[in-house]
Amino acid sequence: MEPAYGLADPETLRRLSGLELLRALAAGDVPAPTMGQRLGFRLVEAEEGRVAFEGTPDGGMLNPLGSVHGGWALTLIDSAAGCAVHSRLPAGAGYTTLETKVNFTRAIRPDAGAVRCEGKVLAFGRRIATAEARLTGADGALLAHGTSTLMIFAAAD
Repeated sequence: MEPAYGLADPETLRRLSGLELLRALAAGDVPAPTMGQRLGFRLVEAEEGRVAFEGTPDGGMLNPLGSVHGGWALTLIDSAAGCAVHSRLPAGAGYTTLETKVNFTRAIRPDAGAVRCEGKVLAFGRRIATAEARLTGADGALLAHGTSTLMIFAAAD
């Protein structure tokens, strides 16, 4: 089933904890972000401190050499790392990425099929968190991995 895309209403964002929001997104109870529709990936699992996305690259994401552009993989890694941190936030709190570093381990072919990106929290402080994410192919091969540093905004910020 194709998820509905759009924006969650502000009241929902204020009312739900990060984990509740992510689970609602994965279940289709809250509209999925439009970026996921454009880039062909979506959130499929969420638990405290860990999330998973799945996506399928296509021919519209190619670099000049004919493989999937690294920015697509970086976006998945940034999303998974950020949402892993979001899963630990209380209702009304938010975050932003300060830095994401990615290592690409092999080219992603446009016919690669579905890939999976799992993110998990490494450290969670009052204002700063770090997380990592791993992008793997359908065969389990590591395609890319990375880390993110994120700034946390309290509900009253």
